[in-house]
Amino acid sequence: MTGVTASDGPAASAQGAPRRRGRPPRTESAGTRDRILDAAREQFSARGYEKTSVRGIAKAAGVDSALVHHYFGTKERVFEAAVEVAFGPVLDERDSVLEGPLDEVGERMTRMIVGLWENPVTRAPLLAIVRSAVNNDAAAAVFRRLVASQLLRRVAGQLDRPDAELRAELAAAQLVGVAMIRYVIRVEPLASADPEDIVRRVAPVVQGHLTGG
Repeated sequence: MTGVTASDGPAASAQGAPRRRGRPPRTESAGTRDRILDAAREQFSARGYEKTSVRGIAKAAGVDSALVHHYFGTKERVFEAAVEVAFGPVLDERDSVLEGPLDEVGERMTRMIVGLWENPVTRAPLLAIVRSAVNNDAAAAVFRRLVASQLLRRVAGQLDRPDAELRAELAAAQLVGVAMIRYVIRVEPLASADPEDIVRRVAPVVQGHLTGG
């Protein structure tokens, strides 16, 4: 009769059982997903979309790459999740921007965007998104889809104009341009200008795009 060795026991069976790809262990902390997103934003900001890899994100987060795939799937999905998190403050303030007199929406919109860029907490993820979107079509598509669906269409919906979507896009282009030159490229003297001065000068232009003749 063949004897039973230590390797034949239940512990050995558990050790030999293949772990499903991407399934996190039960001991994985609740903050793992957020840690991956934080690492992803840092990687996208420092390296851009094309040079960022799932493996690099996993290494920066201190997890296995299978765990990144478990939570997000592809690199594009990681980027999309990072965009959604970064745009959280924008969406939180969006409704308050759209409330109130329409002839003041340009100032409210400008003040909101400048305020988000001036805040170091929200600036870092926004930098990661913009830098990636500028250099990669896939990243740009994700950025464009979220901005269009969550912000521009809501703004356009408040305008009683036949060309409302174009007006909203022109206003957004004005603000994105200011953000690029001031916060991303950092061209002087705009990079060092007082935020209130920027709001004072840019808001009437944004208002003109939205409600002007």
